[in-house]
Amino acid sequence: MTKLKEVIVVEGKDDTTQIHKALDADTIETNGSAVSRETIAQIQELAVKRGIIIFTDPDFNGERIRKIVSEAVPDAKHAFIKRADGVPDTTGGSLGVEHASVQVIRDALADLYEVVPDAPQVISQADLIHAHLIGGPAARKRREVLGMLLNIGYVNGKQLLKRLQMFQVTQADFQDAVVRLDEGDNQHLKSME
Repeated sequence: MTKLKEVIVVEGKDDTTQIHKALDADTIETNGSAVSRETIAQIQELAVKRGIIIFTDPDFNGERIRKIVSEAVPDAKHAFIKRADGVPDTTGGSLGVEHASVQVIRDALADLYEVVPDAPQVISQADLIHAHLIGGPAARKRREVLGMLLNIGYVNGKQLLKRLQMFQVTQADFQDAVVRLDEGDNQHLKSME
């Protein structure tokens, strides 16, 4: 098995253990959402030498870490898992990469996103309102499903437009995801309750 060139940024040792089951790769652990300056400096150095992939849990703390690391390394690549793929098999426990299957991890790392900071905005605030992704009673759940369909993770209403732009989601891909969301609205939203 060929070793992955980039270093994968994860939250903790259990994530590292699970990633090593899926592929030969080096990881750097943030050890939680209070990422130290020392860890950020190490991540920045690794980004210059080898490149990094941010692969955090699909929850609030994971998104917080992703934002912190992204600000320090704007050209980082991003891998995401769906919330349902990060749920432990047993009751209890935290949501995360450490619970993802080997295949889910491989798929996530095969489908990376790269941020393009000056990408033109092709999706508008009006598009988000029209798709009921902001400003309505079901908007949060619809954003969760949209993030799952586009494989860009969950973000709140204020960050959705920025996330779509950063990951260069095209108008066609966005509209396709909205149609799929509307067609499976009841099924997807009920499964999340």
